[in-house]
Amino acid sequence: MKLPSWLRKTLVAAITVCTFGLVTPPASLLAAKEPPSDDASSSDWQHSPASPAAEAVSLTRAQFIERTMEKAVVQSYEKFGRKIAPVIEDEFRAVILPRIEEVIAELAARYPEEELRYLAVSENPSGGLGERIFHLYRADTGEDLIRFHVRREHPPQDGYWFQFHYHTCDDGFQAHHELGKIYWSKNTPPNWRT
Repeated sequence: MKLPSWLRKTLVAAITVCTFGLVTPPASLLAAKEPPSDDASSSDWQHSPASPAAEAVSLTRAQFIERTMEKAVVQSYEKFGRKIAPVIEDEFRAVILPRIEEVIAELAARYPEEELRYLAVSENPSGGLGERIFHLYRADTGEDLIRFHVRREHPPQDGYWFQFHYHTCDDGFQAHHELGKIYWSKNTPPNWRT
């Protein structure tokens, strides 16, 4: 049974939020509106170069953005873990995610649609005090394009903040492009992925 797009998105978000990103939504919810070819799973576009059978099918920019955002949400909640996610999730969804979507849309606009199938989302966000949430890279070459990160900031007398930002390959990943900040509290936040 084919579910409407809005229902699929709602189910993906609900599963991600309810499990704090620890459970990946079923592939059937993350699948494109068109059924995948027999030779490729619906998530192949995110993990490896497209197979010859899949090369005939290209993603539209809208499909690429939708799939990439679904994966971004999953990787973000995995990064936050069970302790941080419930505290910051509302502000993250309202402030940070729309900005991430803008950056992903800008990247998609730089590529012809037939090349979007090569753009992938990294997995395994860093834990502990590491900054990495996820990277967008070319699966055919392994080249990083954009790195989405979050770091802790602790200005004197001001409590702890999570500063979300990204780096691009355009300047060798040197500049911080701010996405936004979310206040934690005066108390030290737990490590990522806990």
